[in-house]
Amino acid sequence: MKKRLLCVLLAVALAAGCLAPTALAEGEDAVTVAPGYDYTRFQGAGVTLNVYNWGEYISNGADGSLDVVRAFENLTGIRVNYTTYDTNESLYAKLKSGGGSYDVIIPSDYMVGKMAAEGMLEELDLANIPNAAHIGESYRSRPFDPENRYSVAYTWGLVCIIYNKTMVDEADLAQGWGILWDEKYAGQILMFNNSRDAFAIAGKLLGHSINPRSAAEIEQAAEKLKEQKSVRPGYVMDEVFDKMCGEEAALAPYYVGDGVTMMADNPNLALFLPEEGTNLYIDAMCIPKGCRNKEAAEMFINFMCETEVALANAEYICYSSPIAEVPPLLDAELRDNELMYPDEALLARCETMAVLPDELNSAMDKAWSDVRSYDAAGNGWVMPLLLAAMLALSAVGYWRKAVRRRRNQF
Repeated sequence: MKKRLLCVLLAVALAAGCLAPTALAEGEDAVTVAPGYDYTRFQGAGVTLNVYNWGEYISNGADGSLDVVRAFENLTGIRVNYTTYDTNESLYAKLKSGGGSYDVIIPSDYMVGKMAAEGMLEELDLANIPNAAHIGESYRSRPFDPENRYSVAYTWGLVCIIYNKTMVDEADLAQGWGILWDEKYAGQILMFNNSRDAFAIAGKLLGHSINPRSAAEIEQAAEKLKEQKSVRPGYVMDEVFDKMCGEEAALAPYYVGDGVTMMADNPNLALFLPEEGTNLYIDAMCIPKGCRNKEAAEMFINFMCETEVALANAEYICYSSPIAEVPPLLDAELRDNELMYPDEALLARCETMAVLPDELNSAMDKAWSDVRSYDAAGNGWVMPLLLAAMLALSAVGYWRKAVRRRRNQF
């Protein structure tokens, strides 16, 4: 593992007098951290952090990896309650409704901008996050947070199509995103269970931006998603791992990092980036408004930006790291993967999701609800069929009662 190589390099630098790293934790989950930052100042204070992250999105000690949360607890004496969500929209809804109290959250770009605009995020004190300086320029001062007031990049990546080489004719990939509507693969196609990703794909297929410019574009994308009903058995998020690795489906749009992980579990899987282009996303660490442990939360964010910790996360979850020192330390199969660290030509085909105006957000919410209700009702014949079945059952019930009454009379 390159993580071990990093430790060796740090030790050599220390011997040469070039660096004075600080190792404050011992044992299996010990980490070496940059000097000059006091990770011990909350020890014995009984501080607990509530961290809310995506599923399958941190190095957790499995398969010999670093247990990042445990390493932070050992280093700082701070206890971490770590829980997960599956979409930006579910994260937003929970915080908006007051359904949870969290200290660190990791939303995607457009959701960072939306929550910041609605006053849902604390402004960060970057003096408490000096490791944020290691973030590459490409992942700072983005339109969703132009002054880096509310977020520090955690990972980034692209949306691609994951497909099973034994189930899909690779010549059909020339359809681009359209292959997700191909009747040839009916019943074997999955789709994102969140509105922004689903509408982005439909929009690209229609020749639009992933950021709709009008309610009319949203409605067109909704109609295209309804057309997919006949070939798509379900919407998924984290369920995609079991379905694709278990060969229950042939095609699914998902995030490149997760696709690389799935390929390691099932060599029949491969990744494809449609010619129409795709979404380049940045997921970032933020602190919700009203956080009770803001300085400790900033310490957690700083820890996640330590080179050794960021490397462990990049190795384990296979998402692209914004920490400039990390990519050169990765194994070649990750470092040289053109979808994980793409060249400028590929990046030119990508867009990042923008914060939509309120009226377009409302239009998309309504359209997504229509798409999902259409999915539940089918093409208009399911509900009448169910009603006819209920009437038939009622008629049978009345007939049986009538038969019993006649028998009782005799």
